[in-house]
Amino acid sequence: MNPTIRSVLDRIEADRDFVIGLTQQLVRIPTVNPKFEQGPGINREPDLQNHLEGVLKDLGMQTEQSEALPGRPNLVGRLPGSNERSLILNGHIDVVPVGEQSRWTMDPFGGEIVGNRLYGRGSIDMKAGVAANVAAVKAIREAGLQLEGRLELHSVVDEEAGGFGTIDLIKRGHLAAGAIVTEPTWGAVLPAEGGLEWCRVTITGKSAHSAWRYNEIFPQHHTVERLEPGTNAILLAARFLEALQQYELDITRRRSHPLVPAGLNTINVGVIRGGSGRGPDGLPAVMTNPAIIPDTVVIDLDMKFLPQETSAEYRAEFESFVHHFAQTSHWLREHPPQLQWELGGLHFPPMNTPVEHPLVSSVIGLRKELGLETAIKGFEAVADAAFYAGAGMPVVIYGPGGDGFHGYDEYVDIESLVLTTKVVAASVLEWCGVG
Repeated sequence: MNPTIRSVLDRIEADRDFVIGLTQQLVRIPTVNPKFEQGPGINREPDLQNHLEGVLKDLGMQTEQSEALPGRPNLVGRLPGSNERSLILNGHIDVVPVGEQSRWTMDPFGGEIVGNRLYGRGSIDMKAGVAANVAAVKAIREAGLQLEGRLELHSVVDEEAGGFGTIDLIKRGHLAAGAIVTEPTWGAVLPAEGGLEWCRVTITGKSAHSAWRYNEIFPQHHTVERLEPGTNAILLAARFLEALQQYELDITRRRSHPLVPAGLNTINVGVIRGGSGRGPDGLPAVMTNPAIIPDTVVIDLDMKFLPQETSAEYRAEFESFVHHFAQTSHWLREHPPQLQWELGGLHFPPMNTPVEHPLVSSVIGLRKELGLETAIKGFEAVADAAFYAGAGMPVVIYGPGGDGFHGYDEYVDIESLVLTTKVVAASVLEWCGVG
């Protein structure tokens, strides 16, 4: 092993209490994402960022806070250097709600240690990853090493609700030649991640009184007295959902990526609302009166696509499917379903960093030198890595292990936390170089 890297790793091992203690400190500052739950003392993102900024300043980093959303600041720590060998270490500080607190056997914000586990909401997802990034920089700084490439630490908000913290930093120009996101991976290396779209499909029918439904479905003579028939949007939507299921089966069976599970590119029908009338928000205005033939159905879809696909290609193919479905009905040919992409502003680009890329091989190589086997695979969900990839950057996800994220008794495995710190530090030294 490179002697410089070895000296830094030895320093991390000798000072392992730092990364453990910092993780505890971060867990003990509750930072529940206010989009999910608001309450006294649980939405303290500014307090955490202020605390972390003090730590970064003590390490000699240049720091900057900026509001990604009102009252919700991002934090950037920077060590100057060249853009050619620059690197970003990313982690998010927002966490999901605790849920039913009585189901926790530990204090959700206590940062308690039992055996080799450090418990608390956000411990594994992902305050441990944030702490590992900081501890890696600490070891490099205390070793007296000067990096050739610029290094930035991004401590961001709102990852759990769509990634708008990282999106804001990218809009402000915080880019680099590469990025590592320390989400939990249980020691696996993740250079790939599928993209994600949220799409709203609105199907339009025609309202009428339910007593005259026979006028819609049975053959009628077109006389002067005949009432204009209604068109039931819910029934049209049922046909659409049946066709959508076949479309999903088709695309999942004929496409794949070597690093992600077969069938990852599914389409989840997440929300359906049907009724009559349409409010200013585009949703049905009346959803409690079955005596009205409904004229509006709104279907919200969560749509995953593969790492090698582009958003433009994926959207175009789905739009073609919807168009051809509409041709099967006289009514739908005249009133085709309407699509709204990026529902709620949400859109995750795909990530597809080559396995042989130096940033990926650096992580794998260090683990090999430590005698560890490494699984290489794609991320099944989505994370902030997507936005750096969407900006054209090579990205890898690598982080510690644990359990209970988004659940109860969340914890991070302490040995994996220390190991993550070592791997991140070694990758920084290899990627950024030492002057």
